[in-house]
Amino acid sequence: QLQSKILILTICAAGIGGTFQYGYNISIINAPTSYIQTFMNETWLERTGVPLESNVILLLWSFTVSAYPLGGLTGAVVAGPMAIMLGRKMSLLLNNVFVIIAAGLSGFSRMAKSFEMIMLSRFFTGVNAGVSMNIQPMYLAESAPKKLRGAVALTSASFTALGLVLGQVVGLRELLGGEESWPFLLASNVVPALIQLTALPWFPESPRYLLIDRGDKESCISALQKLRGNSDLSAELEEMLAEQAAVKGQRAKNPWELFQNPALRWQLMSIVVLSSAMQLCGNDSMYFYAAYVFQEAGIPQDKIPYVVIGTGSCELITSVTCNMIIDYAGRRPLLLGGYIFMAGWAIVFMVALSQQTQISWMPYLSMACIFAYILSFGIGPAGVTGVLPTEVFDQMSRPAAYMICGSLLWFNLFLVGTAFPFIVKSLAHFCYVPFLVVCICTALYVGFFLPETKGKSFLEISEEFKKRNFKAHSHAVFYKGPEEIKSTML
Repeated sequence: QLQSKILILTICAAGIGGTFQYGYNISIINAPTSYIQTFMNETWLERTGVPLESNVILLLWSFTVSAYPLGGLTGAVVAGPMAIMLGRKMSLLLNNVFVIIAAGLSGFSRMAKSFEMIMLSRFFTGVNAGVSMNIQPMYLAESAPKKLRGAVALTSASFTALGLVLGQVVGLRELLGGEESWPFLLASNVVPALIQLTALPWFPESPRYLLIDRGDKESCISALQKLRGNSDLSAELEEMLAEQAAVKGQRAKNPWELFQNPALRWQLMSIVVLSSAMQLCGNDSMYFYAAYVFQEAGIPQDKIPYVVIGTGSCELITSVTCNMIIDYAGRRPLLLGGYIFMAGWAIVFMVALSQQTQISWMPYLSMACIFAYILSFGIGPAGVTGVLPTEVFDQMSRPAAYMICGSLLWFNLFLVGTAFPFIVKSLAHFCYVPFLVVCICTALYVGFFLPETKGKSFLEISEEFKKRNFKAHSHAVFYKGPEEIKSTML
């Protein structure tokens, strides 16, 4: 079973410096919030002799926090060209440079008495996460055998969740979350980067990339032999050569060319709907609420960080479960179930929040809702969304599709992060109404328009979409219905 070992080790080497960093860096910033705000104030006082007003501190803090998704957006945009020019593996390796710069900036920020260094470091961390969120699922799905493709590409979601949990653990007061040690906490993301730099070079590049983009058949076969061992490669190689023939003479596409191509209409709409929904469904806002709800439920203030670790572990457990069942259950049922359950829990959560003060056991119900919501998100939307662009686009469109996906993901993360406090202010207990609408619409879209991609080769999937894309044309002459319906869905 040596070759399956090599596949597992490749997954780990790609994951630890890849999407693991995304989860880790989202959660380590929560612990030292108050210390960093104090540091900003003290630094300003030293420079100008005037303390900052509290709303200015909040503004500076929100700049620091939103530097991360802005970096992510930048990373998502450069990831496409990087994946095409440098290859999948090389891009992941080079990507660690951003983290090393970021760790240096945040680690020395207190010595240099500069809070601007923290903002810059968050930006660079974001760039790193943006690149890895796009390239890692692409690299893994292209390296995996067909029957395991879903599970292998899904490991990126498991690594994100693992990063979240570890970030929450390392951020505890006993470890690195104390007042003295926060620069080390922010710089601790250099460790996974160094692990990846030592481990990943030993593993093969994506065989599809070698054959279809580089036209290098020998390297492709040797990469496949490393990944699959002695098993018969002819069927898989034939399939890749068929795909190579299908895209012959084309060059890698740009994102705007995907929008102009009628043959990609449904694929594009599916990933636009799903990657927007992934951030707009309110899962990350649940983490925002967690501390408040736990406090209301009567959990003592100093124990809350430990319960919050429970929410992170929830996502980790479900994404690992999802890994095991995705290639049996298929993509559609997981997505559909996830969004339907989330819609249900959102309703219960709003009822529970509004009755929080009247009924004594309500805080416990809202606690249960938080866990249930995160579990429903983890079982489907969290993982499957990242796998789809690899499956529904061909080799030439794939990097561009991930650029679109990634840009939407980060833009919406920024949007929700900025807007959510205001939504809470204006809608109070009903702050989940917008998220509820998103969940219901997405569930409807998946139910009616998304074909199943489980166990099919990349060519079969694109054939199925071809039927959808051109079905509309044959009816279009005398029937203008679907055109209008389509436009309302986005």
